[in-house]
Amino acid sequence: MNSDNTVRLRATLIGMSAVLMWATLGLFGAGSAVVPPLLLNALCFGISGVSALVWLGFRGRLRNLRQPLKVWAFGTVGLFGFHFFYFTAIRNAPPVEANLINYTWPLLIVLFSALLPGEKLKIHHLIGTGLGLFGAGLLISGGEALSFSDGSWIGYGAAIASSLFWATYSVLSRRLGRIPTDAVAGFCVMSAILSAAFHFALEETVMPSTSVQWASVVALAVFPVGLAFFTWDIGVKRGDIQVLGAAAYSAPLLSTLLLIVFGYGAFTQEVALACFAITFGAIIAAKDMIFRRKTVVLP
Repeated sequence: MNSDNTVRLRATLIGMSAVLMWATLGLFGAGSAVVPPLLLNALCFGISGVSALVWLGFRGRLRNLRQPLKVWAFGTVGLFGFHFFYFTAIRNAPPVEANLINYTWPLLIVLFSALLPGEKLKIHHLIGTGLGLFGAGLLISGGEALSFSDGSWIGYGAAIASSLFWATYSVLSRRLGRIPTDAVAGFCVMSAILSAAFHFALEETVMPSTSVQWASVVALAVFPVGLAFFTWDIGVKRGDIQVLGAAAYSAPLLSTLLLIVFGYGAFTQEVALACFAITFGAIIAAKDMIFRRKTVVLP
């Protein structure tokens, strides 16, 4: 395996760690359930962003935050926009349908990646991602029929917007490959400020009141709403973005399994089938990476 392939594989694996961290959203989110969504967003982004700034300061890398205004706007709109529209969706539409629409973003990442220089979309990418979407649909719906209500189009539109925001942010991050991942710290801080502003305008303030709730908030800030954005940035900029898109469907699966382990759910036939579909789909999508032929250099 040559050095370029090694770098690509390493970056892909780092990006996949973000998916593992996002799988804890359900578990830690359940522990902080009394905190309004936008306030939770502000707390988590605030903790993760300020912590990252302190770390960059100790490392002497705060200069990496000196980026053009368009870069700051891109990162802030990407992180905040996704969460704002997602929260709007689940407030204005049935959560099952809203979540299913939102979880089209991994498929959109795979499709949009075809527009990137040097990337080629192949049929096995589509098959693998399609299986992932099918598995995610089983998990979210519980195998029940979906019923899109006429009075929830604002929520459905917001769910589509959240999916488009995150897919576009992830794919266009590839075009900003020269922007250091350190800049994500600034995006987090700006997202925290915007989330706080919208919280005070739209929500009633309910702060965490127990050690479990605060621990859940801190855990969210450290992993799925913190470190995950940094490792995802590395993955989408330098890794195999199509494989990452397909692998992202393991997040709802792993989240469901974690909730089952901690007593928040039961292992059903739908979960088992979803497990198979998502895992098999990810293997198909990553076929080129897993089964890449080794090149032999003759002396």
